Amino acid sequence: MASSEFQGSCICGSVKYCIIGEPFAFNHCHCRRCRKSTGTGHASNILLKPARADWLAGKELLAIYKVPDAQRFASVFCSKCGSPMPRVAADLGIAVIPAGSLDSEPPLMPTGRIFWGSRAPWSCTDDDIPVWEAYPDKS
Repeated sequence: MASSEFQGSCICGSVKYCIIGEPFAFNHCHCRRCRKSTGTGHASNILLKPARADWLAGKELLAIYKVPDAQRFASVFCSKCGSPMPRVAADLGIAVIPAGSLDSEPPLMPTGRIFWGSRAPWSCTDDDIPVWEAYPDKS
């Protein structure tokens, strides 16, 4: 997919961002950490290789929680209203954008459900997008 612009904000409007890059996945993650961090049955995240990431407002309000034993998981949120915000991991060359934080419709639809075996029994039923027990194969 070509490079796209993603703009979003938190619920109180204090934090605003613009991230430009090439999205490579839009996953619903059913792992326990994502369920806990969102309070829902799954997190809906767009993953992309960012060419540019700008905090247009409220960067100083961002807070991060990194699970001590997690290799990849961290939660970034507005410290004023608690809304999940993008995590830009420069060391990994990726940005993880919570789809619900976008101010407009994304240019892609969900591409898969990950950690499907961890889903809550009351959460989503199987649909027509691919399902993986962990991260998708990179082949």
